[in-house]
Amino acid sequence: MVSASNRSNISNDLSHVIRYMIADGELPPGEHVNEVRLAEKLDVSRTPLREALSQLTAEGLLECKPRRGFFAKSLTVAEVKQLYPLRTLLDPQALRLAGIPNQKRISELRRINERIAKVKGRPGRAIDLDDKWHRTLLTDCPNQILLGFIEQLIWQSRRYEFAYLSQKNNVEMATNEHEAILVALEKSDLPTACKLLGQNMTSAREPLLAWLRSRMETQ
Repeated sequence: MVSASNRSNISNDLSHVIRYMIADGELPPGEHVNEVRLAEKLDVSRTPLREALSQLTAEGLLECKPRRGFFAKSLTVAEVKQLYPLRTLLDPQALRLAGIPNQKRISELRRINERIAKVKGRPGRAIDLDDKWHRTLLTDCPNQILLGFIEQLIWQSRRYEFAYLSQKNNVEMATNEHEAILVALEKSDLPTACKLLGQNMTSAREPLLAWLRSRMETQ
């Protein structure tokens, strides 16, 4: 018999797996989640799977329609306009609270950034590293609730970042912006670093909106 704690662990693991499936397009926007097939694919029972799907619905990655089931949320212009301003507010505030990182942390951030720059044709890998860069930058923030909000937004925006970082020039732009933030931190210029971080959060917005609008025109 599976204990409640074990089932909870399975559900949490499933949530993580399905987040990637949604974010990286394996569960395309608007697609119905076939629970039977997904349970078979992941080799799990329906109960922890449904718990995981409910969790992802609460996070905003899925939509639950009465008597129809779960659906991957569609990519929308409205969501981009709502998501990115929030990151622009929250990430710089988390960095202000975290303060200037030590040189060891800055060196770690630079190594991650160099790895992002070398990623070619693998947007999923670029996103993993980009997310790691931002989490590492903010890791010393003492406000865990704030970090929780940012983590949720990271997952909600990942589907859009996948489209953004599919373009090589956008990867280059992101790494250049990261480097500028690190230079400001090395100079102990926290206000400038926070300002640059806010700009980094908004640089993807307009290209994404243009991509979404062109995508809608061809559908």
